[in-house]
Amino acid sequence: MIAKIRDCFKAGKIYYSKHARDEMENDKFGEILDQEVYEAVLFGKVIENYPDDFPYPSCLIYGRTRKERHIHVVCAYSALELLGIVITVYEPDPEKWFDFLRRKQ
Repeated sequence: MIAKIRDCFKAGKIYYSKHARDEMENDKFGEILDQEVYEAVLFGKVIENYPDDFPYPSCLIYGRTRKERHIHVVCAYSALELLGIVITVYEPDPEKWFDFLRRKQ
C-alpha cells in the first residue's frame, strides 16, 4: 500500500480529510505544511497497519522532514479512485512515543 500512496503523492492525487487539515493547522508543536507531509510520506516508513479500517485499509507512516521534524501521517489508498487519502497528520509527542516509532504504554 505504501508504494501506491507514494505514487499518489508524486502524481498530486491526494485528498486531505477535513480532520487532517484541522490537525495540520492546529498541531501543538506548530503548523504542519503540505510539503512536510509529502517529505514524511515519501521518505518515511510504515510503523502500524490498520487493515480493518473502513472504508479503506490504512497505515501509520513515520517520517522526518528535510528540517528533521518528526511527522506521523495516517494514510489510505482508494484503488477505485486511484487516490491517496490523508486521514490525519500530527507531530508525535515524545512523551507518548519511543523514538517516535513505538507507543508508550
